[in-house]
Amino acid sequence: MTVTDRMNEKLTAGLSPLHLSIVDDSHKHEGHSGWREGGQTHFRVEIVSEQFSGKSRVERQRMVYALLADELAETVHALQLKTLAPSEYTRR
Repeated sequence: MTVTDRMNEKLTAGLSPLHLSIVDDSHKHEGHSGWREGGQTHFRVEIVSEQFSGKSRVERQRMVYALLADELAETVHALQLKTLAPSEYTRR
């Protein structure tokens, strides 16, 4: 199972998102700190969840970090987050 798959499973189970996008941007960081052969080190995540309603940006990010603690400790070097409540989300 890839890191992307693990992140998808954990975020889906923990936050029941209405929208979830996980993009591996590792190729953009080749040669930079934290990059490793094979990628799976730098990610961009957009997640929309009712559980974010009424929470600050920091609280939302802490919720995501808690769910992905193993991945952050093991393989993920950088995680760019966009965390939205349904009322803040405009479907593209």
